[in-house]
Amino acid sequence: ESKAASASYKEINIQWYIPSLAKPSNHTETKVVFLFAYNINPIKMSDISIFSPTTAFSGHLWIPLARIISLREKLSDLKKRVEILMQGSESFSTSVPTSFLEQSETLKISPSNNAKMSDAKVDLDEKTEEIAKRCLFEVRALLSVVPAPSSPLTEIPFDVTLQSITNLEAMFDLANGCIITEGRLFDWIVSLL
Repeated sequence: ESKAASASYKEINIQWYIPSLAKPSNHTETKVVFLFAYNINPIKMSDISIFSPTTAFSGHLWIPLARIISLREKLSDLKKRVEILMQGSESFSTSVPTSFLEQSETLKISPSNNAKMSDAKVDLDEKTEEIAKRCLFEVRALLSVVPAPSSPLTEIPFDVTLQSITNLEAMFDLANGCIITEGRLFDWIVSLL
């Protein structure tokens, strides 16, 4: 029981493997391996010999290292833009004076509100929305097991929150793994795989 693998929610676990010698023989550019495992229903597995893989899936993709590094930089820039947009909306919504006697003081955002703010949908300006669509187009092109359509995205397939963009950026961090739990971002990533 203590060695059981379980997932209370739908989740995808992502790891990267950078091989030193093992390279696909038909490619000359440096590639890394994108390893993923996800479940579409809560699972608890204590004995692998009786486990039925009807709700858990895994796989791998070889992806060019240069494209991962480029995408990671673009996602990092997108995250900064989303943070700036959030700060703009936070300063507007929290700059109400607390009383007539305390005109110079403003309401403070508590740590619990910060966690909620990271899940708040961000209203994107036109330029940030275009950057987000280009980043997601690249993500779709890299992760699609079947060839992805070459047409650009017309809409963002999940709510843009600081948390969703942070999760997306973490997916392409070669040094660390990432777990993304259920939600529209999870659904979109799983639909690509």
